[in-house]
Amino acid sequence: QVHLAESGGGLAQSGGSLRLSCAASGTTAKIYVMGWYRQAPGKQRELVARITNDGGRTNYDDSVRGRFTITRDGARNTIYLQMNGLLPKDTAVYYCHAASVLVTSTGGSVQDHWGQGTQVTVHA
Repeated sequence: QVHLAESGGGLAQSGGSLRLSCAASGTTAKIYVMGWYRQAPGKQRELVARITNDGGRTNYDDSVRGRFTITRDGARNTIYLQMNGLLPKDTAVYYCHAASVLVTSTGGSVQDHWGQGTQVTVHA
């Protein structure tokens, strides 16, 4: 099992910055990608950014590209989301996500793991 512990978040003014952290523990060896999703009130959860464990390839949603940066500390099994140039539309609950591979005698499957979420609120 994988446990994800998030920290960071809080309140920011428009144009300000915040940093989120997510530390993975437990069966981390099978994790192949980690990332951040967010969910605003009344909206679906959406991908913000993700980073692969092998080589650190990154993907960003168009709405945050150039403002947010996702990085990874492999030794600590931790990812970070540096959020600069925050806007009120970035207000949401941010969830850490990890995908790992489960291999059994009958085959393999992907397991999704989620953190408990951390609130980010940006005031105009």
